[in-house]
Amino acid sequence: MPGTPLRKNQIVEMEVSGFGLDAEGVCRHGDAGMAVFVPGALPGERIRARIVKVEKRHAFARLEGIDRASADRAEPPCPVYRRCGGCAAQHMTYARTLEFKRIQVRDCLARIGGDALAGLQVPAVLGMDEPWHYRNKGSFPVSGQPGAPRIGFYAPRSHEVIDAPMGCMIQHPTANGLVAAVRAWMEAHRVAPYDEAAHAGALRHIVVRTARDGRAMVTLVSREPSLPATEELLEALRGAAPGLASVMLCHNPARTNVIFEGPVRALWGADAIEDTLCGLRFRVSPHSFFQVNPAQTEALYARALAFAALTGSETVVDAYCGAGAISLLLARGARRVIGIESLSAAVADARFNAERNGIENAEFVPDQAERALPELVAHGLAPQVVVVDPPRKGCDPALLAAIAQAAPRRVVYVSCNPATLARDASYLCKAGFRAVAVQPVDMFCWAGGVEAVMLLESCCSMK
Repeated sequence: MPGTPLRKNQIVEMEVSGFGLDAEGVCRHGDAGMAVFVPGALPGERIRARIVKVEKRHAFARLEGIDRASADRAEPPCPVYRRCGGCAAQHMTYARTLEFKRIQVRDCLARIGGDALAGLQVPAVLGMDEPWHYRNKGSFPVSGQPGAPRIGFYAPRSHEVIDAPMGCMIQHPTANGLVAAVRAWMEAHRVAPYDEAAHAGALRHIVVRTARDGRAMVTLVSREPSLPATEELLEALRGAAPGLASVMLCHNPARTNVIFEGPVRALWGADAIEDTLCGLRFRVSPHSFFQVNPAQTEALYARALAFAALTGSETVVDAYCGAGAISLLLARGARRVIGIESLSAAVADARFNAERNGIENAEFVPDQAERALPELVAHGLAPQVVVVDPPRKGCDPALLAAIAQAAPRRVVYVSCNPATLARDASYLCKAGFRAVAVQPVDMFCWAGGVEAVMLLESCCSMK
């Protein structure tokens, strides 16, 4: 009956009416229209689903069958797609993923941003010509038994490691080859994988970074301070990747989910590699933040620079600047750039990168942006442009208040979460700015998330 409450393990037939934030299908059930989230279902489909969890206002279900398929449905090429939590959208065409992400941005702006953002046109998402093997960093958790390791990625909402012996289709091929070499070494020497429940074993994670010039860095994270058969490991890694430049060991004995919780030392080679972005060179160490999709990062940053519209005379603040990538790009067109970043290691990288690229008009403040910018503004700083690139939680209210007080001509907001982008942009619109343009970018192909960059301009007279 339409009004019958849902119960666990119940099989229901439903029409899929839309998408959730992580590309799951959304159905409406019963007279009240309770939302039912079904991973793997597409709008327009008629499906059968098994209810797995019922909350007060919504429910979650597992796709059991498709009675009417969408024309956008595709066969996932990855053999572990349905169990791995790394991708959410391989069951649809790439064109449909881009439209899903555009709608995600549009709907967040309209629903959360209110009247100030509801009318803002959201253009097509900037996608990739070839959305595979694009990631330059992979973190592979390790579990299993001595001689039979499981290396891959976590299942959704769990720490169960889904073994991926064939590699990952969104990781760089070099990374897949290096992980395969570690797997063979573990099997040959019966190296004990980490047992999270018992807090036992040795190897916990394999982290691989690759650069555009072919160089690579492998960081092995171990509960033990050393690994057995190290020379055999190094020989296997060098054989798997001619461009291997660095092998690092992180000793992490803590009972924690943090990957790099402990000292890191070089087992072989350099302690960092270099990579390029927008014509600049950046030092990349195990701890460095560096965007995982360089081609799409360049597209994102190019739009951010266009929105900044620098003439060479501006003072620019780059809040949440990380290792300084956006700051250094801005410095090529501004008079002065002040980057603000709370992580001291990232600030050290930013200063190194500025010196490495011969950029002298960028300075970096090691502090929380929400504390540093209000102090700088209180002491007379009057930037013409403010760029923010916050974490998923968005900007701190104190930072937004300081931006409003500084009243720059333009605010360029780079976001990895359209919901917090909408919330913060709405605040700025109420504080004297207007949203002029937004551009989504597909940084994480086949995943549910989307990056976007927004331009806000001051409604006051130009400074």
